[in-house]
Amino acid sequence: MLAITPPVRSIRLPRFIHFVARVLVLAATRTRRMVVAWRRRQEAAILARADDHVLADLGLSRSDVVDAFSGPPWEDPSIVLRSRSLERRLSRHRVTSGLLPPSATTLPSGRPWEL
Repeated sequence: MLAITPPVRSIRLPRFIHFVARVLVLAATRTRRMVVAWRRRQEAAILARADDHVLADLGLSRSDVVDAFSGPPWEDPSIVLRSRSLERRLSRHRVTSGLLPPSATTLPSGRPWEL
């Protein structure tokens, strides 16, 4: 009687294919992120040439733009610019993010700050 044994390569081949697929997906994802960050960096470079009044209309300052470009080239500067603009907009309307303790947004009497 002849015993049929499975080939050794057929057992390891799916694992290897799975590994190669994961590496390719990871490489494609990182490449896509770098391309998106590069495009957004080019678009944000327009802000670096903008006048201070234009930046103020957007809720940004010159130092915000400098801070956004101080990161590595593969990071998206629009994340910093968006968060700084949002911080200023919220503070202008006296809205807190909920991260401050109640004592920072209220008077000792318990009443909210008023100007």
